[in-house]
Amino acid sequence: MLEITPSIKNLETDDIADNLLHYVYNTKHLLSLIDGGIDIEDPSYLSSYRSFEGEVYENFLYEKLLRYAQENDYITKFILKGFHQNKHKAYANTLSISEKEQIVYRTKSREISEFDAMFITRNNELYFVEMTLVKSVLKLRKRLRKKKALLEIIFPNYTIKSLIILNEGATGVKQFPSYCKVWFTKEFSAKNVLEYITKLDKKKLQPKDRIKSKKMIEAHTLKLHPFRYYNTMSWITKTLRSHKKHIIDMSFLYNKKIQRYHDLYNKFYIGYLNLQNAHKILNINISDYKEDQRVIVAIEKKHSDEIVLTYYIQTTRKNLKLYSFDDDGKLSVEKKDPYGITVTEVFHINKLMNQKYELNIANINTIKKLLKERYTRDK
Repeated sequence: MLEITPSIKNLETDDIADNLLHYVYNTKHLLSLIDGGIDIEDPSYLSSYRSFEGEVYENFLYEKLLRYAQENDYITKFILKGFHQNKHKAYANTLSISEKEQIVYRTKSREISEFDAMFITRNNELYFVEMTLVKSVLKLRKRLRKKKALLEIIFPNYTIKSLIILNEGATGVKQFPSYCKVWFTKEFSAKNVLEYITKLDKKKLQPKDRIKSKKMIEAHTLKLHPFRYYNTMSWITKTLRSHKKHIIDMSFLYNKKIQRYHDLYNKFYIGYLNLQNAHKILNINISDYKEDQRVIVAIEKKHSDEIVLTYYIQTTRKNLKLYSFDDDGKLSVEKKDPYGITVTEVFHINKLMNQKYELNIANINTIKKLLKERYTRDK
């Protein structure tokens, strides 16, 4: 079964040669801070060093898992990444290896999810692995749902589970879902790796130690169920608004299959408001926008499973703002990552929506009421 070994728990390095030093690390910013003589207690240094240390921790555990998988009869397939796999291009709409040599699922233009490691067991379970040095695991728990939903969609013949590897002292672990197996390692330090990187007179490294086993496979060789990200999103939008009597098809929305998609996408787009109606809800300044500016309305799934309305205003291809309300009704505005997938989603869905998707204030109030009643009932 999947039990942590003393070698992994105690962070022993005797079986991985110099592999940890063969990885390429994102240290440009960290090294510039060191060259500038920054104090190691400075917040800028600490933030950059923690990010680097997280990279090293992930690579260390990946090396250990490779060897663990080779020796564990319970594991039948293990996905290669980094310098262990052949350098294939990143394939669209499947699992593959990114330019950074990570396991990813991507559309033609955007990565949907990245996985620290992945393996399959003899019980037809597909495990995705999450490794982190962060002490609070709240953000990690939020990521799990999206990743599990994606894998359930593209690998319907596997039972999807997760292995979580944390440092001792991490909090919030009891709130992980039942499909998660949690391992704890001792406190990790990347000082030795940083010392090697910063030394001008570097030692001669042992050759890369690659694991040779029939279990080790390339990511793109796993057969998966066809899934088209934007096509599916468009189909959901159309179906949600196609009910003959109701403004939104609640039966369709709460269908088990559709809620799995909701876990993946996090939000479904259901229509748009004109500026006048958006002003009444969001108090935006109408004069700041073109007369035909649309405000896209979405139903977003919170971590509590409550579904709420959120609003997006996209003024240029890369300029997107999210308007949302907290539990106390306070409005917040967030500028979205110009290279994130939400920017592409809103651009795509806006082109799909004709005039029949326009919503008014009464529609918004009806949808909010329906969602609140359903959440209260289910809770």
